[in-house]
Amino acid sequence: MIFDAHSDTLTDFTNKILKGENNIFKKYHYQNFIKGKIEGSIFVIWVEKENYNRAVDRVKEIQSSLKKELEYCNDVIKIVKSYDEIIEAKKENKIYIILGFEGLISIGDNLDIIDNYYEYGIRHASLTWNEENSLATGIRGDSNRGLTALGKKAIKKMNDNGIIMDVSHLNDKSFFDCLDTTEKPIIASHSNSRKLCNHMRNLTDEQLKAIRDLNGVVGLNSYKEFIDSDKTKQNIDRAIDHIKYIAEKIGVDHIGLGFDYNEYLDDDDTPFIEGLENASKSYSIIEKLEKNGFNKEEIEKIAYKNFHRIIKEIL
Repeated sequence: MIFDAHSDTLTDFTNKILKGENNIFKKYHYQNFIKGKIEGSIFVIWVEKENYNRAVDRVKEIQSSLKKELEYCNDVIKIVKSYDEIIEAKKENKIYIILGFEGLISIGDNLDIIDNYYEYGIRHASLTWNEENSLATGIRGDSNRGLTALGKKAIKKMNDNGIIMDVSHLNDKSFFDCLDTTEKPIIASHSNSRKLCNHMRNLTDEQLKAIRDLNGVVGLNSYKEFIDSDKTKQNIDRAIDHIKYIAEKIGVDHIGLGFDYNEYLDDDDTPFIEGLENASKSYSIIEKLEKNGFNKEEIEKIAYKNFHRIIKEIL
């Protein structure tokens, strides 16, 4: 089975519910999860660029949409807040969902909101998406700007509460500022090797080693622009190259899966790679790992055990 460390499914819930639909998960996602053998995932609350000026309202829309959606799918999914609750969900034959934030632009400069989010059920967060905000700097911000003083306090609050810190989307300076600040392991939930694909969303060898040294985990991202700049190489085999490279560079204990499927979002461009078009294809990565010489224990670590280790330690 597979744990997917990054999913934008909540955005799809919200967009479709605001258009008058309901029962979104069962209509559009459930069978894909089952076919792809995804047993659990981090579902993120994400404020898109066009909603930056109404970030708080957008978060409320997403929370409201999730509440409505659970009326239709709480027999097949379970929101979990700890590893013990993951075990309970598995016994109930439900897909377990950890709620996260992809960027904390919605809190402004009020760190108390992090406590409110924790009480709501949030157990994962990144400080930014691609933007600059009051906490840190994303990849599209000033390369000389890193973590702010407020951002350092935010990380401490996340450490104290038991919220998993995610460094995907941070620019390089914010990344290293974050690692200098945190006292807990961190994850890069959906990032690849910059050596294999030179994109700022990917991680340098130095960053990979820094994550390893904090006993963290990097999740493979299947979004095509982070796999290879050559369109002819935007496929599952190149994704395997990233896994092999990261495993060789920092060890198989520090690589997992964070597919970042978003084929269901409104976009003029096709985001996926050949062989990993949507969640239903997820198990193909396991089959490819077997063919590339990974043994059963290594595959289980990549599929879910490495991220479970982080969950056990922090939540």
